[in-house]
Amino acid sequence: MLDAGGDRSHQPSPDPHCYRAWMPATARLTLDRDQILAHRRRVSSLDHRLPAGAESLRRAAWAGLTDSMPRAAVLSIHARVEETTPETWEDPSLVQLWGPRFSVYVVATEDLAVFSLGRLPESGAKRQRAENLAARLDALLDGSPPVPFGEAGRALGLKDPNMLRYAATTGTVLIRWEGARQPTIWTVPAPEMDPREARLELVRRHLHVLGPSTHDAFCHWAGIVRGRGEPMFFDLGDELVPVRTPIGDAWIRAADEAAFREDPQPPAPARLLPSGDAYFLLWDSDRELLVPDGPFRPELWTSRVWPGAVLAGGEVVGTWRRTQGTVTVHPWQKLTRRSVEAIEAEVMSVPVDGPISVRWDE
Repeated sequence: MLDAGGDRSHQPSPDPHCYRAWMPATARLTLDRDQILAHRRRVSSLDHRLPAGAESLRRAAWAGLTDSMPRAAVLSIHARVEETTPETWEDPSLVQLWGPRFSVYVVATEDLAVFSLGRLPESGAKRQRAENLAARLDALLDGSPPVPFGEAGRALGLKDPNMLRYAATTGTVLIRWEGARQPTIWTVPAPEMDPREARLELVRRHLHVLGPSTHDAFCHWAGIVRGRGEPMFFDLGDELVPVRTPIGDAWIRAADEAAFREDPQPPAPARLLPSGDAYFLLWDSDRELLVPDGPFRPELWTSRVWPGAVLAGGEVVGTWRRTQGTVTVHPWQKLTRRSVEAIEAEVMSVPVDGPISVRWDE
Protein backbone atom coordinates (compact mmCIF):
# COMPACT_ATOMS: atom_id res chain seq x y z
CA MET A 1 0.00 0.00 0.00
CA LEU A 2 1.34 3.46 -0.85
CA ASP A 3 1.48 6.01 1.94
CA ALA A 4 -0.62 9.16 2.03
CA GLY A 5 1.96 11.03 0.01
CA GLY A 6 2.31 8.33 -2.64
CA ASP A 7 2.83 9.37 -6.23
CA ARG A 8 -0.20 8.55 -8.38
CA SER A 9 2.01 8.54 -11.46
CA HIS A 10 2.91 4.98 -10.49
CA GLN A 11 -0.72 3.90 -10.71
CA PRO A 12 -1.68 1.91 -13.85
CA SER A 13 -3.35 3.91 -16.60
CA PRO A 14 -6.34 2.31 -18.27
CA ASP A 15 -6.27 1.32 -21.90
CA PRO A 16 -9.86 1.45 -23.18
CA HIS A 17 -9.12 -1.52 -25.42
CA CYS A 18 -7.89 -3.78 -22.62
CA TYR A 19 -9.97 -2.77 -19.63
CA ARG A 20 -10.38 -6.37 -18.55
CA ALA A 21 -6.67 -6.48 -17.73
CA TRP A 22 -6.74 -3.22 -15.79
CA MET A 23 -7.33 -4.41 -12.25
CA PRO A 24 -6.11 -3.06 -8.91
CA ALA A 25 -2.49 -4.10 -8.57
CA THR A 26 -1.20 -1.65 -5.97
CA ALA A 27 -3.88 -0.28 -3.69
CA ARG A 28 -3.36 3.37 -2.75
CA LEU A 29 -5.57 2.95 0.31
CA THR A 30 -6.64 0.14 2.59
CA LEU A 31 -10.13 0.93 3.88
CA ASP A 32 -11.84 -0.85 6.75
CA ARG A 33 -15.57 -1.41 7.13
CA ASP A 34 -16.09 1.52 9.48
CA GLN A 35 -14.41 3.94 7.08
CA ILE A 36 -16.46 2.72 4.13
CA LEU A 37 -19.82 2.87 5.86
CA ALA A 38 -19.05 6.23 7.47
CA HIS A 39 -18.23 7.65 4.03
CA ARG A 40 -21.39 6.23 2.49
CA ARG A 41 -23.56 7.65 5.25
CA ARG A 42 -21.85 11.02 5.02
CA VAL A 43 -22.22 11.43 1.25
CA SER A 44 -25.80 10.18 1.48
CA SER A 45 -26.63 12.78 4.16
CA LEU A 46 -27.74 10.05 6.56
CA ASP A 47 -25.78 11.37 9.54
CA HIS A 48 -27.19 14.90 9.36
CA ARG A 49 -30.27 15.99 7.42
CA LEU A 50 -29.91 18.68 4.79
CA PRO A 51 -31.94 21.90 4.96
CA ALA A 52 -35.12 21.97 2.89
CA GLY A 53 -34.70 23.19 -0.70
CA ALA A 54 -34.15 22.18 -4.31
CA GLU A 55 -30.39 21.74 -3.97
CA SER A 56 -30.85 19.42 -1.01
CA LEU A 57 -33.40 17.39 -2.95
CA ARG A 58 -30.88 17.01 -5.74
CA ARG A 59 -28.24 15.81 -3.28
CA ALA A 60 -30.70 13.35 -1.77
CA ALA A 61 -31.39 12.00 -5.26
CA TRP A 62 -27.72 11.91 -6.30
CA ALA A 63 -27.93 8.15 -7.01
CA GLY A 64 -31.63 8.25 -7.85
CA LEU A 65 -34.56 7.49 -5.56
CA THR A 66 -36.36 4.25 -6.26
CA ASP A 67 -40.12 4.71 -6.11
CA SER A 68 -41.45 1.33 -7.22
CA MET A 69 -42.93 0.93 -3.75
CA PRO A 70 -45.40 3.84 -3.76
CA ARG A 71 -43.83 6.91 -2.19
CA ALA A 72 -40.60 5.17 -1.25
CA ALA A 73 -38.86 8.20 -2.73
CA VAL A 74 -40.52 10.45 -0.15
CA LEU A 75 -39.24 8.23 2.65
CA SER A 76 -35.71 8.25 1.19
CA ILE A 77 -35.86 12.04 1.02
CA HIS A 78 -37.19 12.22 4.59
CA ALA A 79 -34.14 10.29 5.80
CA ARG A 80 -31.91 12.98 4.24
CA VAL A 81 -33.76 16.31 4.07
CA GLU A 82 -35.57 18.36 6.69
CA GLU A 83 -39.21 19.40 6.36
CA THR A 84 -40.10 16.58 3.96
CA THR A 85 -43.85 16.22 3.37
CA PRO A 86 -45.97 13.60 1.58
CA GLU A 87 -46.01 15.94 -1.44
CA THR A 88 -42.24 16.52 -1.67
CA TRP A 89 -41.90 14.05 -4.55
CA GLU A 90 -43.94 16.51 -6.64
CA ASP A 91 -41.45 19.35 -6.17
CA PRO A 92 -40.74 21.07 -9.52
CA SER A 93 -37.06 20.25 -9.13
CA LEU A 94 -37.82 16.50 -9.37
CA VAL A 95 -39.15 14.22 -12.12
CA GLN A 96 -40.23 10.57 -12.34
CA LEU A 97 -39.01 8.16 -14.99
CA TRP A 98 -38.22 4.51 -15.58
CA GLY A 99 -34.62 4.36 -14.47
CA PRO A 100 -32.01 1.68 -13.71
CA ARG A 101 -33.47 -1.83 -14.01
CA PHE A 102 -36.60 -0.07 -15.39
CA SER A 103 -37.82 0.58 -11.87
CA VAL A 104 -39.75 3.77 -11.18
CA TYR A 105 -37.28 6.45 -10.07
CA VAL A 106 -37.44 10.02 -8.84
CA VAL A 107 -34.43 12.10 -9.91
CA ALA A 108 -33.51 15.76 -10.05
CA THR A 109 -34.83 17.40 -13.21
CA GLU A 110 -31.36 18.62 -14.09
CA ASP A 111 -30.03 15.05 -13.77
CA LEU A 112 -32.54 13.49 -16.17
CA ALA A 113 -29.83 12.85 -18.76
CA VAL A 114 -27.66 10.93 -16.29
CA PHE A 115 -30.36 8.39 -15.46
CA SER A 116 -31.65 8.07 -19.02
CA LEU A 117 -28.93 8.72 -21.60
CA GLY A 118 -26.47 7.21 -19.16
CA ARG A 119 -28.12 3.83 -19.83
CA LEU A 120 -28.75 4.32 -23.56
CA PRO A 121 -26.75 1.79 -25.61
CA GLU A 122 -24.06 3.35 -27.78
CA SER A 123 -25.35 1.58 -30.89
CA GLY A 124 -27.11 -1.54 -32.10
CA ALA A 125 -30.63 -2.92 -32.11
CA LYS A 126 -31.44 -1.94 -28.51
CA ARG A 127 -30.58 1.69 -29.13
CA GLN A 128 -32.58 1.68 -32.35
CA ARG A 129 -35.56 0.18 -30.53
CA ALA A 130 -35.39 2.85 -27.81
CA GLU A 131 -35.15 5.71 -30.30
CA ASN A 132 -37.86 4.34 -32.58
CA LEU A 133 -40.29 3.90 -29.68
CA ALA A 134 -39.51 7.36 -28.37
CA ALA A 135 -40.03 8.94 -31.80
CA ARG A 136 -43.33 7.13 -32.33
CA LEU A 137 -44.55 8.07 -28.87
CA ASP A 138 -43.61 11.71 -29.38
CA ALA A 139 -45.45 11.82 -32.71
CA LEU A 140 -48.50 10.20 -31.12
CA LEU A 141 -48.69 12.55 -28.15
CA ASP A 142 -47.58 15.65 -30.06
CA GLY A 143 -47.46 17.83 -26.96
CA SER A 144 -50.74 16.55 -25.52
CA PRO A 145 -51.28 16.22 -21.73
CA PRO A 146 -50.10 13.01 -20.01
CA VAL A 147 -52.04 9.86 -20.91
CA PRO A 148 -52.14 6.40 -19.28
CA PHE A 149 -49.22 4.46 -20.64
CA GLY A 150 -51.45 1.48 -21.46
CA GLU A 151 -53.57 3.72 -23.65
CA ALA A 152 -50.46 5.06 -25.39
CA GLY A 153 -49.12 1.55 -25.92
CA ARG A 154 -52.34 0.34 -27.49
CA ALA A 155 -52.48 3.39 -29.76
CA LEU A 156 -49.00 2.47 -30.99
CA GLY A 157 -50.09 -1.12 -31.62
CA LEU A 158 -47.85 -2.63 -28.95
CA LYS A 159 -48.87 -6.04 -27.63
CA ASP A 160 -47.31 -5.14 -24.29
CA PRO A 161 -47.37 -1.45 -23.26
CA ASN A 162 -44.42 -2.19 -20.95
CA MET A 163 -42.31 -2.01 -24.10
CA LEU A 164 -42.54 1.76 -23.72
CA ARG A 165 -40.10 1.49 -20.82
CA TYR A 166 -37.30 0.96 -23.32
CA ALA A 167 -37.89 4.49 -24.65
CA ALA A 168 -37.01 5.96 -21.25
CA THR A 169 -33.28 5.70 -21.99
CA THR A 170 -33.62 8.45 -24.62
CA GLY A 171 -34.41 10.98 -21.91
CA THR A 172 -37.56 12.10 -23.72
CA VAL A 173 -40.13 10.08 -21.72
CA LEU A 174 -41.38 11.07 -18.28
CA ILE A 175 -44.01 9.42 -16.13
CA ARG A 176 -46.19 10.09 -13.13
CA TRP A 177 -47.01 7.09 -10.98
CA GLU A 178 -49.06 7.42 -7.83
CA GLY A 179 -49.10 3.72 -6.97
CA ALA A 180 -52.79 2.86 -7.20
CA ARG A 181 -53.09 3.21 -10.98
CA GLN A 182 -50.93 2.73 -14.02
CA PRO A 183 -48.48 5.53 -14.80
CA THR A 184 -49.35 8.41 -17.06
CA ILE A 185 -46.77 9.23 -19.69
CA TRP A 186 -45.64 12.20 -21.79
CA THR A 187 -42.66 13.33 -23.82
CA VAL A 188 -40.16 16.17 -23.39
CA PRO A 189 -37.29 17.50 -25.54
CA ALA A 190 -34.18 15.32 -25.54
CA PRO A 191 -31.50 16.29 -22.98
CA GLU A 192 -28.61 18.27 -24.37
CA MET A 193 -25.99 16.29 -22.48
CA ASP A 194 -23.64 14.16 -24.57
CA PRO A 195 -24.52 10.46 -24.01
CA ARG A 196 -20.89 9.56 -23.31
CA GLU A 197 -20.67 12.16 -20.58
CA ALA A 198 -23.98 10.91 -19.17
CA ARG A 199 -22.53 7.39 -19.02
CA LEU A 200 -19.42 8.60 -17.22
CA GLU A 201 -21.49 10.62 -14.77
CA LEU A 202 -23.68 7.60 -14.01
CA VAL A 203 -20.54 5.69 -12.99
CA ARG A 204 -19.36 8.66 -10.92
CA ARG A 205 -22.68 8.78 -9.08
CA HIS A 206 -22.46 5.08 -8.25
CA LEU A 207 -18.89 5.34 -7.01
CA HIS A 208 -19.57 8.46 -4.95
CA VAL A 209 -22.58 7.02 -3.13
CA LEU A 210 -21.68 3.32 -3.03
CA GLY A 211 -17.90 3.30 -3.36
CA PRO A 212 -15.60 1.53 -3.06
CA SER A 213 -17.07 -0.52 -5.85
CA THR A 214 -16.34 -2.72 -8.85
CA HIS A 215 -17.57 -2.90 -12.41
CA ASP A 216 -19.72 -5.92 -11.54
CA ALA A 217 -21.43 -4.01 -8.73
CA PHE A 218 -21.98 -1.05 -11.04
CA CYS A 219 -23.61 -3.26 -13.68
CA HIS A 220 -26.01 -4.72 -11.08
CA TRP A 221 -26.90 -1.28 -9.75
CA ALA A 222 -27.41 0.33 -13.17
CA GLY A 223 -29.22 -2.64 -14.70
CA ILE A 224 -26.67 -2.82 -17.52
CA VAL A 225 -25.21 -6.04 -18.90
CA ARG A 226 -21.54 -6.56 -18.11
CA GLY A 227 -20.47 -6.33 -21.75
CA ARG A 228 -21.62 -2.69 -21.77
CA GLY A 229 -21.15 -1.75 -18.14
CA GLU A 230 -17.55 -2.86 -17.72
CA PRO A 231 -16.09 -0.53 -20.37
CA MET A 232 -18.34 2.28 -19.08
CA PHE A 233 -16.81 1.81 -15.64
CA PHE A 234 -13.20 1.83 -16.79
CA ASP A 235 -13.73 4.72 -19.18
CA LEU A 236 -13.29 6.92 -16.09
CA GLY A 237 -9.58 6.27 -16.50
CA ASP A 238 -7.44 8.30 -14.12
CA GLU A 239 -10.51 9.30 -12.13
CA LEU A 240 -10.32 5.80 -10.59
CA VAL A 241 -8.12 4.94 -7.63
CA PRO A 242 -7.59 1.30 -6.57
CA VAL A 243 -8.26 0.43 -2.94
CA ARG A 244 -8.29 -2.64 -0.75
CA THR A 245 -11.37 -3.43 1.31
CA PRO A 246 -12.43 -6.22 3.70
CA ILE A 247 -14.31 -7.87 0.81
CA GLY A 248 -11.61 -7.49 -1.84
CA ASP A 249 -10.03 -5.04 -4.26
CA ALA A 250 -12.21 -2.24 -5.56
CA TRP A 251 -12.15 1.35 -6.81
CA ILE A 252 -13.05 4.80 -5.60
CA ARG A 253 -13.13 8.16 -7.35
CA ALA A 254 -9.92 10.13 -7.02
CA ALA A 255 -12.13 13.09 -6.11
CA ASP A 256 -13.37 11.15 -3.05
CA GLU A 257 -9.98 10.04 -1.78
CA ALA A 258 -9.59 12.89 0.72
CA ALA A 259 -13.10 12.29 2.05
CA PHE A 260 -12.33 8.64 2.77
CA ARG A 261 -9.37 9.78 4.86
CA GLU A 262 -11.53 12.07 7.01
CA ASP A 263 -12.50 11.17 10.54
CA PRO A 264 -16.05 9.76 10.64
CA GLN A 265 -18.91 11.95 11.83
CA PRO A 266 -21.17 10.86 14.69
CA PRO A 267 -23.97 8.77 13.14
CA ALA A 268 -27.61 9.76 13.45
CA PRO A 269 -29.47 8.08 16.34
CA ALA A 270 -31.92 6.48 13.88
CA ARG A 271 -33.09 6.54 10.27
CA LEU A 272 -35.77 4.53 8.46
CA LEU A 273 -34.73 3.65 4.91
CA PRO A 274 -37.48 2.41 2.58
CA SER A 275 -37.45 -0.58 0.26
CA GLY A 276 -34.87 -0.08 -2.48
CA ASP A 277 -33.10 2.87 -0.84
CA ALA A 278 -29.73 3.59 -2.46
CA TYR A 279 -27.85 2.92 0.79
CA PHE A 280 -28.62 -0.79 0.70
CA LEU A 281 -29.18 -1.30 -3.03
CA LEU A 282 -26.40 -3.86 -3.02
CA TRP A 283 -25.56 -7.32 -4.32
CA ASP A 284 -23.16 -10.18 -3.58
CA SER A 285 -20.29 -9.45 -1.16
CA ASP A 286 -21.33 -5.80 -0.77
CA ARG A 287 -24.25 -7.10 1.27
CA GLU A 288 -21.80 -8.90 3.56
CA LEU A 289 -20.05 -5.62 4.24
CA LEU A 290 -23.24 -3.82 5.24
CA VAL A 291 -24.78 -6.73 7.19
CA PRO A 292 -21.97 -8.99 8.49
CA ASP A 293 -24.31 -11.42 10.26
CA GLY A 294 -25.31 -13.90 7.57
CA PRO A 295 -28.66 -15.02 9.07
CA PHE A 296 -30.01 -11.45 8.87
CA ARG A 297 -29.16 -10.75 5.23
CA PRO A 298 -32.06 -12.80 3.80
CA GLU A 299 -34.42 -10.79 6.02
CA LEU A 300 -33.36 -7.51 4.40
CA TRP A 301 -32.76 -8.70 0.84
CA THR A 302 -35.71 -11.05 0.44
CA SER A 303 -36.68 -12.95 -2.70
CA ARG A 304 -39.80 -10.78 -2.95
CA VAL A 305 -40.40 -7.14 -2.10
CA TRP A 306 -37.67 -5.92 0.22
CA PRO A 307 -38.65 -4.42 3.57
CA GLY A 308 -37.14 -1.17 4.77
CA ALA A 309 -33.88 -1.02 6.73
CA VAL A 310 -33.65 0.37 10.26
CA LEU A 311 -30.45 2.33 10.94
CA ALA A 312 -29.49 2.98 14.56
CA GLY A 313 -26.13 4.46 15.44
CA GLY A 314 -24.96 3.93 11.87
CA GLU A 315 -25.70 0.19 11.75
CA VAL A 316 -28.56 -1.74 10.17
CA VAL A 317 -30.24 -3.24 13.23
CA GLY A 318 -33.46 -4.57 11.75
CA THR A 319 -36.21 -4.18 9.18
CA TRP A 320 -39.51 -2.35 9.03
CA ARG A 321 -42.73 -2.35 7.05
CA ARG A 322 -45.74 -0.06 7.01
CA THR A 323 -49.34 -1.16 6.69
CA GLN A 324 -51.57 1.89 6.47
CA GLY A 325 -50.88 3.84 9.68
CA THR A 326 -48.86 1.17 11.49
CA VAL A 327 -45.09 0.79 11.18
CA THR A 328 -43.89 -2.62 12.32
CA VAL A 329 -40.24 -2.73 13.40
CA HIS A 330 -38.44 -6.07 13.54
CA PRO A 331 -35.15 -5.68 15.45
CA TRP A 332 -32.36 -8.18 15.00
CA GLN A 333 -30.96 -7.71 18.48
CA LYS A 334 -31.80 -6.27 21.88
CA LEU A 335 -31.62 -2.51 21.48
CA THR A 336 -30.69 0.08 24.05
CA ARG A 337 -33.47 2.26 25.39
CA ARG A 338 -31.87 5.21 23.61
CA SER A 339 -32.05 3.40 20.25
CA VAL A 340 -35.65 2.31 20.86
CA GLU A 341 -36.67 5.88 21.65
CA ALA A 342 -34.79 7.22 18.61
CA ILE A 343 -36.41 4.69 16.28
CA GLU A 344 -39.87 5.43 17.68
CA ALA A 345 -39.28 9.17 17.24
CA GLU A 346 -38.21 8.54 13.65
CA VAL A 347 -41.37 6.49 13.02
CA MET A 348 -43.56 9.27 14.37
CA SER A 349 -41.86 11.76 12.04
CA VAL A 350 -42.52 9.74 8.87
CA PRO A 351 -44.28 12.02 6.35
CA VAL A 352 -47.59 10.27 5.70
CA ASP A 353 -51.16 11.48 5.65
CA GLY A 354 -53.05 10.54 8.79
CA PRO A 355 -52.01 9.18 12.19
CA ILE A 356 -49.14 6.74 12.58
CA SER A 357 -48.10 4.29 15.27
CA VAL A 358 -45.25 1.85 15.88
CA ARG A 359 -45.45 -1.85 16.67
CA TRP A 360 -42.44 -3.87 17.75
CA ASP A 361 -42.19 -7.36 16.28
CA GLU A 362 -39.87 -9.08 18.72
